[in-house]
Amino acid sequence: MTDFPYRTALIVGAGAGISGSLARGLAALGVKIGLAARNTEKLAALAQETGAAVFSADASQAASVAALFDAVEQRLGTPDIVVFNASGRVRGAVVDLDPAAVERAIAVTAFGGFLVTQQAARRMLPLGRGAILLTGASASVKGFPNSSAFAMGKFALRGLAQSAARELGPQGIHVAHFIIDGMVRSATRPDPAEHPDSTLDPDAIAQTYIDVLRQPRSAWSQEIELRPWGEKF
Repeated sequence: MTDFPYRTALIVGAGAGISGSLARGLAALGVKIGLAARNTEKLAALAQETGAAVFSADASQAASVAALFDAVEQRLGTPDIVVFNASGRVRGAVVDLDPAAVERAIAVTAFGGFLVTQQAARRMLPLGRGAILLTGASASVKGFPNSSAFAMGKFALRGLAQSAARELGPQGIHVAHFIIDGMVRSATRPDPAEHPDSTLDPDAIAQTYIDVLRQPRSAWSQEIELRPWGEKF
């Protein structure tokens, strides 16, 4: 065992990128891992590598999120780390976007963040401790052309993080929002040879999440912005 202050983590919207790196980093610290996604087949290799339990859930549906937390409690115990990585994205000009598609995207990114934060807080408050980490993007602070639906969802998630941090922090729950300001590196999206370090290394992102989880409560970060050194402001 290590001196790491948490024991059980639930990652909602899990995948191979940031979630995968974070799951591996936390598992190495002895943390029990739960991975949740709508498509659980993609999590098989990661679950085997980390010993994680896998759960199927739709973050945009209140009943599904409540059932997810009940299932995690039964199988792993109450999670004292909850990470929200789910997001919905639909691209297009404002005049061309399908309103139903925009509604679905915001339901995942923003409403899903609320549902997961609510269920996490309900379980952490009686314990007087815990951490809720919400993953944002460049779109959390900058609305780009043809990306209004994504920006609306991420702006709302940032507002949720700010309100929840001020409400729950004094009760022992660390809420932090991470602005991932740049493209995340992957096997299918490596750095161009002529621009090394032009994308964010998911392992480096995960290490920052873990560093934040280690913070003493007298100096908690509420928002952390991460970008490659060559990213233009």
